[in-house]
Amino acid sequence: MPSPAPADIAPPDSPPAATAVGVDVRGLSRRVDGRLIVDDISLTVAQGEVLAIVGPSGAGKSSFLRLLNRIDEPTSGTVLLQGRDYRQIAPRILRRRVGMVLQTAWLFPGTVAANLRFGPAQIGRSLSPDEVSALLHRVDLPGYEERDVSTLSGGEAQRVSLARTLANEPEVLLLDEPTSALDEETSRAIEQLVLAINRDSGATCVIVTHNRPQALRIAPRTLYLEAGRLVALGPTKDVLDAH
Repeated sequence: MPSPAPADIAPPDSPPAATAVGVDVRGLSRRVDGRLIVDDISLTVAQGEVLAIVGPSGAGKSSFLRLLNRIDEPTSGTVLLQGRDYRQIAPRILRRRVGMVLQTAWLFPGTVAANLRFGPAQIGRSLSPDEVSALLHRVDLPGYEERDVSTLSGGEAQRVSLARTLANEPEVLLLDEPTSALDEETSRAIEQLVLAINRDSGATCVIVTHNRPQALRIAPRTLYLEAGRLVALGPTKDVLDAH
């Protein structure tokens, strides 16, 4: 078993200085079968920031996250990436730039290395053995290249899922409750891995979590959703204390 990621990586005390914007959300809404599940949300996430999204079950947290890279299509509103409307970006390019890690790791059958090589291969790029090895070291899975994914534990699979997303060199990383199916020790290791990725790559991270202590540990700012609406956005402790 790999050792857990170092436990001494702490989130910054405040969001990065607003010199660059990672994600600019403007009036984003989604209506399904006549029901408004995401209701006119606007916010700016700074480049390199870690933002948590919390709220009660059914609040629209995952639905909102899925709009950020057009896995689901907004009914109205849009998202700007580096000032460009994301509707002007081809979906396959957009989802490389705005990567997503789901609650349960969904991996292709085969080896770990084959999973990591999949994304770059879609644009005609072949990862070298050294590049695959570097990705696996980054998620603390050295030597896992030829492991069959069917033999991985839940925590290992989630790390491979992260590495596969990182192979696309995303500028924004979306995480939809990535630790909810994991035990506490493994969850903490994944949290530290996310913070290390954020620190090392400068990627903007937006994480949906039902775990309030987790939000406090990793995100300086938190967005609270209720019935699809933005109810509060601010320092994590203030938002959680108020809701």
